[in-house]
Amino acid sequence: MPHLPSFNHERLKKDGRYLAWRTLLERCPSLSPGWHIEDDRVCVGETKDQDLGLLTELAKSLLPWRKGPWSLGGVEVDSEWQGGMKWRRVQPHIDLVNQKVLDVGAGNGYFGWRMLAAGAKSVTACDPTALFVVQHQLIQQLAGAPEHQMWACRIEELPLTETDFDVVFSMGVLSHRRYQQGDHRAHLGHLYRRLRPGGQCVLETLIVPDEACETMPNHDRILQPQSRYARMKNVYALPSQQTLSQWLANTGFVDIALVDFAPTTVEEQRATEWMPYQSLVDGLSETDQTQTIEGYPAPIRAIAIGYKPPHRSDGQKL
Repeated sequence: MPHLPSFNHERLKKDGRYLAWRTLLERCPSLSPGWHIEDDRVCVGETKDQDLGLLTELAKSLLPWRKGPWSLGGVEVDSEWQGGMKWRRVQPHIDLVNQKVLDVGAGNGYFGWRMLAAGAKSVTACDPTALFVVQHQLIQQLAGAPEHQMWACRIEELPLTETDFDVVFSMGVLSHRRYQQGDHRAHLGHLYRRLRPGGQCVLETLIVPDEACETMPNHDRILQPQSRYARMKNVYALPSQQTLSQWLANTGFVDIALVDFAPTTVEEQRATEWMPYQSLVDGLSETDQTQTIEGYPAPIRAIAIGYKPPHRSDGQKL
């Protein structure tokens, strides 16, 4: 595998904050490495009391913490998302023992640690957001786990050497792909091509229920927000259940199943001192929390499973 720190350094230098972040990381105390899961928290590093103040300062310098929760050398980071709630919806449908895993749009890599704890042999993550990659670098310094690596890029920029994964995850990415430009199809195609024949794709995304689409003029039954969705300006298309399954089939996946549907609640996604900005509650109607403030159905997330056929190596019908 190429030298990831060098690759990341070149990519992250494009963010004007990166050199300051690197200086912060160099101040990270030298702790006894290690990690484990406890009450949904990923706990990394063993610290001494005198290091808690410095670690707190470092972690606070990397706000906001979207995914988690974490215990960073004893510093409790209550992230915006309670990742354990999503993981409990995903885990019954996968078997990661001794699997080579790709986590696309991984944020700071929280779910990668859950994957390793579930038996994955290795986790390769990718995310283009500099802040999240630097958060991962801090976590890696404390954990010392080379089997969880992160690339500072989108999946389409991932080096071609990174392929033949047993399981590919895309959680919370698809709705942020520009629908009119066909980026949703391209994203699914990239997931398909990174899998070995017979490999499994785990896709988690915003949807609209089929019954909410009955009056939509679009025969594909896709909700395309006019400007924002629950205050988010980068949500471009929410497919119906039927449309999502069709997208996966058109890509080439087989044995497709939508295995879980769950409304996003204000218990799962909320503002905290570690993410002190607007969150889900600010995007919902004050009088009807089944609606966004724009009048759309409130967020519902589906988990879809699909497989690459055992004897096919290239995506079709993209």
